Amino acid sequence: MASVQQKRETYTTISPRGLDFNSIPMRLFQKAKKLGTWDPFDIDFSQDKLDWPTLDELHVENILALSTLFQAGEEGVTLDLLPLIMRVANNGWLEEEIYLTSFLWEEAKHTEFFRRWFTEVPQVTTDLHERLGPNYRRIFFEELPASMNRLLTDDSREALVHALVTYNMVVEGTLAETGYWSYSRMLERDRYLPGLAKGLRLIKRDESRHIRFGIYMLQRLVNEDPGIWDTLQAKMFELLPIAIAMSTDNQENFEGKFGEGNFLIPPEETQNYMQSQFQKRLNALMRAREQTRDELEQEVAAAIEEDERAEVTAE
Repeated sequence: MASVQQKRETYTTISPRGLDFNSIPMRLFQKAKKLGTWDPFDIDFSQDKLDWPTLDELHVENILALSTLFQAGEEGVTLDLLPLIMRVANNGWLEEEIYLTSFLWEEAKHTEFFRRWFTEVPQVTTDLHERLGPNYRRIFFEELPASMNRLLTDDSREALVHALVTYNMVVEGTLAETGYWSYSRMLERDRYLPGLAKGLRLIKRDESRHIRFGIYMLQRLVNEDPGIWDTLQAKMFELLPIAIAMSTDNQENFEGKFGEGNFLIPPEETQNYMQSQFQKRLNALMRAREQTRDELEQEVAAAIEEDERAEVTAE
C-alpha cells in the first residue's frame, strides 16, 4: 500500500543538501525551460489548409489514421501521468518531481496541438474512435491507465517498473518514436502540411526528454537492484507483441478500400523500425545492470549532450 505523507517537518531546499543542479532530472528541466515553451497557437496552418484539399484519398487516409492515434495517445499520456508525479513526490525525489512538472505541461500542450490541427485543417467533427484498433485499445485503454494508477496504492519497485516500462519504454520510446518516423516519411520532408510537420518536430524534441527521463529511471532502478531485471524484462516482452501488432490493427479495412499491399509505408517496415527502437532502449537497460552508478550517470549525461548537438543541427 502506498503511503502519503500527512505532514512535513523539513524542506530539502533549505537543508544543507539544497538542489542537485547537476542531476539528470535537473539537466532535463533546464532543457525543458529553454526548448519546451513553444505555443501550439503560434504555428501557422495556412499552407496546411491549402494543401489538404489537394491530397489524394490514400494520403488523406494515412494522415488521418496516424494523427488520430497521436491525438488519442497524447490525451492518454496527459491523463495518466499524474500518479507517477505523486509517487515521485511521496518518495521525496524533489529534482525528479521538478522535472515532471514540465513533462505534464508538455503532454497537455501536445494534446492541444493535435486537436487544433484537426479542427482547423481537415475540420473533423465526427467521432474518430472507430480508427482505434484492438491492440491500440489494449495499450492505451487498459495497460497504460492500469499500470499508472497502480502507483496510487502500490509503492513497490515492481509497480514503478511496470509503470515506467509501459509509459516510457513502450508508449513513448517505441510507439511514439515509430509514429514520428512514419510521419516524416509520409510528409516527404515538409513538402506538404508544413504546419503539422513543424509541430511534430517540436513535439518530438519534447518527447526525447520524456523518454530520456523514463529510461534513466529504469536504468537507475535496475542499477540499484539488479534483481528487478526479471520483472522489467517480463513486462517489456509482454507489451512488445501488442505494440508490434498495432501496425496491422486496421490492415484488413485499409486493404479492402485501397487494395492489397497499397500502403504508403508497408507494415513490415514499420514493425522493423519499432523493434529497432525497442532494442536500442533495451540495450541501455542491460548495460545498467553491470555499470557503477557513476558510469551510469556519465553515460546518460553524455547522451543528453548528444541530444543537444542533434537539436542544434536540426534547427
